[in-house]
Amino acid sequence: MEIHFANNHIRWICSSLQQMRMKLGDVRAKKLTMRLDQLEAVSCLDRLRNVAGDWHELTQNRKGQIAAGIGQPYRIIVMPTQDPPPTKPDDGLD
Repeated sequence: MEIHFANNHIRWICSSLQQMRMKLGDVRAKKLTMRLDQLEAVSCLDRLRNVAGDWHELTQNRKGQIAAGIGQPYRIIVMPTQDPPPTKPDDGLD
């Protein structure tokens, strides 16, 4: 999967393990690396439902996005690049 970042600051943090450790600490950096690896390994966001890490759909003002924790209070939030995001008949993210 191709990964885009919300801004250059987040891209900079995610660009190396050293940056992640400096900003988030060792434990969160390790989890963030694992989550980014999971994203790169799947062909579509729906595949994240079966991956370890408690990936889950968000609701309300974040509807159409998926998240996974990287250690309180941080989480990684992912959204499809399609606008509007593809939905299922039950209105969930497809």
